[in-house]
Amino acid sequence: MARIDETRPFIPVSIAVLTVSDTRTAANDTSGDALVQRIARAGHRLADRAIEKDDAGAIEALLRRWVADPDIDVVITTGGTGITGRDVTPEAFDRVLEKRIEGFGELFRMLSYQKIGTSTMQSRAIGGVAGGTYLFALPGSTGAVKDGWDDILVFQLDSRHGPCNLVELMPRLQEHVKGAAG
Repeated sequence: MARIDETRPFIPVSIAVLTVSDTRTAANDTSGDALVQRIARAGHRLADRAIEKDDAGAIEALLRRWVADPDIDVVITTGGTGITGRDVTPEAFDRVLEKRIEGFGELFRMLSYQKIGTSTMQSRAIGGVAGGTYLFALPGSTGAVKDGWDDILVFQLDSRHGPCNLVELMPRLQEHVKGAAG
């Protein structure tokens, strides 16, 4: 069973938050606000925050900029993961990701199913890695953001979480680049 090992040091990570929406603004971005509050409460640092329209090219450009920033360890987006014509976040992620973390979307939908039933099949939540940065796309509802953070990411982004966590893998995410350069 997963647990927090208090004898291990907590290592805060720097997280950028992107809300993808044609209608949300800084004044009404409840999902982004919920995520930012949780990041701070967990002891991590908010590296950047933005709101972007449902435009795959614009989302991709921002993701690439954040992935290239050495001060950003993780990017979490909220919104644009549904199946309507305007939902293009997973497509933008596909253009950026080097490796998918298939288990993230699978686990998110499994946990979500317990709360919203078969409606969870409409979620295209996705996770992966690019340029040594973790990227996670959550649905845009505040409930989905809470579920994704509270049930998955808060643990996997805690260096004390056992038996394993994503933070302990961060130094190894660029091994393929180091190997090719050496």
